[in-house]
Amino acid sequence: MTQTICLPLAYAAPIAYYYCLVNFFCEIEIYGTYQKQTYANRCNIAVSNGVMPLIIPVENQGKTLTKDVKISNHFDWQTLHFRALQSAYRSSPFFEYYADELSELYRQKFVYLVDFNINLQDKILQLLNYQNLNISLSTTYKKSFENSNFDLREVLLPKKKILNLPKNLKKEYYQVFSVKLGFMENLSVFDLLFNMGNEARIYLLKSIGN
Repeated sequence: MTQTICLPLAYAAPIAYYYCLVNFFCEIEIYGTYQKQTYANRCNIAVSNGVMPLIIPVENQGKTLTKDVKISNHFDWQTLHFRALQSAYRSSPFFEYYADELSELYRQKFVYLVDFNINLQDKILQLLNYQNLNISLSTTYKKSFENSNFDLREVLLPKKKILNLPKNLKKEYYQVFSVKLGFMENLSVFDLLFNMGNEARIYLLKSIGN
């Protein structure tokens, strides 16, 4: 029986998250209680002075299931986020190649956080030429797993460094600010996409020994 990895909902998730999506059966948890300061509404990109988080504003609804969290659209956060991506990655090798399709998504209005995140995730996987992956959304909340190694809901967190990254995800690739700042690992998949283009497919694939 194939084991399924449980992932938290994420906005333009870290590279390790996409490694799981590409190589394993994955279920994205949306029936748990929404938690602040997670990747559900933020991603980390590289800018000239280090790592910068892009944070989607959400409505404060108290104790809410992740699937029911609404985006706060009182200001144009989408334009601000896309401008931040332009500023950070316009000199990267592949930003212009992908910019138009991504900007189209950033012009659409979404009510629920899960809808924007999943649409963006689908678009990124499409740009990477990945189709028919084994990805599903949860239909109930599962408190625990028989094998905790397959539960990454509390592992993939912004303030928690992953100690056992697969070997190929530790390999340095070109980054816009690497000469100044050194290599920064496990940033948002945006960083890999804009700097590596189609070669990101190779970077994400599970290799022997991982």
